Amino acid sequence: MKDPLVLTNPSIELKNAYLRFYQEWKQSGEDMVPWVIEKDPENFEDMITWLNHNKQGKNTNGFVANSTYWLVANDIVVGAVNIRHELTDKLFHSGGHIGYGIRPSERRKGYAAELLKLALLECKKLGISKVLVVCDEINEASKKTIIKNGGLRDKDFIEEDGNVLNRFWIET
Repeated sequence: MKDPLVLTNPSIELKNAYLRFYQEWKQSGEDMVPWVIEKDPENFEDMITWLNHNKQGKNTNGFVANSTYWLVANDIVVGAVNIRHELTDKLFHSGGHIGYGIRPSERRKGYAAELLKLALLECKKLGISKVLVVCDEINEASKKTIIKNGGLRDKDFIEEDGNVLNRFWIET
């Protein structure tokens, strides 16, 4: 990882960079993480408004207030993070405070660890002093990223389909 990194709010100015990020992920066929990047950006301005409303806790349709940021290196959106401001019972067991992802072509460059580090600073600003981060047990890269950022293992959670989620707490 050599490029200067910036964690930024989603914006109209980054539309083309974000659309390239979105298209690459869609074409990969992989699950889109965090969940907010699944939203079709066809009407980009509406998507930005929707993300801003989520941050303010407006019109969240039963979801908790959440903030989304994009990780940008040299005008390329390399990753995204979504921070839930509080935990419901479901999020406590299987979602956590933070969901993050790096676009397929930019993995294994150290971006995930840096993205999580920057997200933890945002959590601190939100007053979240103890952050829950979860990942699938088979996701070794994510486990290493979480541990590198101070993650302490808690009790696993087994989903209905048998998938095992590792749960980690990080102090901000």
